[in-house]
Amino acid sequence: MPAERLQKIIAAAGVASRRKAEELIASGRVLVNGQVVTELGTKADPEQDHIRVDGKLLQGPERFTYVALNKPKGYVTTVSDEKKRPTVMDLVQKVKGRVYPVGRLDWASEGLLLMTNDGALANALMKASSNVAKTYVVKVAGQPDETKLDKLRRGVSIAEKGGRRVRTAPAKIRLIREGDNPWLEVTIIEGRNRQVRKMFEEVGHHVEKIRRVQYGPLALDVPPGDWRNLTLLEVAKLKTAASGSKAAKPPSAPTPLRAPQAPQSSKPLRSPRPSHSSSHSSKPSHAPKRKRD
Repeated sequence: MPAERLQKIIAAAGVASRRKAEELIASGRVLVNGQVVTELGTKADPEQDHIRVDGKLLQGPERFTYVALNKPKGYVTTVSDEKKRPTVMDLVQKVKGRVYPVGRLDWASEGLLLMTNDGALANALMKASSNVAKTYVVKVAGQPDETKLDKLRRGVSIAEKGGRRVRTAPAKIRLIREGDNPWLEVTIIEGRNRQVRKMFEEVGHHVEKIRRVQYGPLALDVPPGDWRNLTLLEVAKLKTAASGSKAAKPPSAPTPLRAPQAPQSSKPLRSPRPSHSSSHSSKPSHAPKRKRD
């Protein structure tokens, strides 16, 4: 096996992230064949060299794990938090393998969060050029008219950290429940910090609730605070989406993916038209009953 940088080997073994691995090397906590190594450019062969971190011998690359988590409100999307707030890591303690979040959902946001130890896939999904679609259901204060919605669909200027302003890419927006504080479905292809919230603030409407229900080919299908492992088919679809390529046609057999969950409400939401049944079917609906807010 060709030699690789030490920090990459350590990260692949599931010991720490690459950045943390660099800190371990620089602090003299890594040994290669009995010799302390502190130079970050050092390479080694994980199949031939004996690599120890804090005295523990590496056991080779960690198996990749892919998890879909339904993040509840009140958790921060970080591995650790200096303010001692609950993090999403508290929810996946029983996952086999060390996983970390792909992208972020802010403290008050809910919904689908992908977690993995596959660094290559995580980086590919988060690259702006991948254009992986993310769909949210959003409850906003007040009733934005079509002029404002069209403005959001075309893209608006929002402020990023440091005050720099950027223009958002075109978005898809549709009304899914009318009301004084309506629910909207919003699909974007970017992942800027608090982007959807900032978009609506730009047209004068505060986002009261937000839940991500779709990430690329994955749909939210687990209860809040729960998680599940992805199937091999789902992982393959994610990799296709991350590459920017058009996904292959789905197989004829049904897949385990479910339609995005609608927000809980005392009023029914508009449901998508069934794809496998006639509009005159007399079969009862199997959709889950929605609880009242």
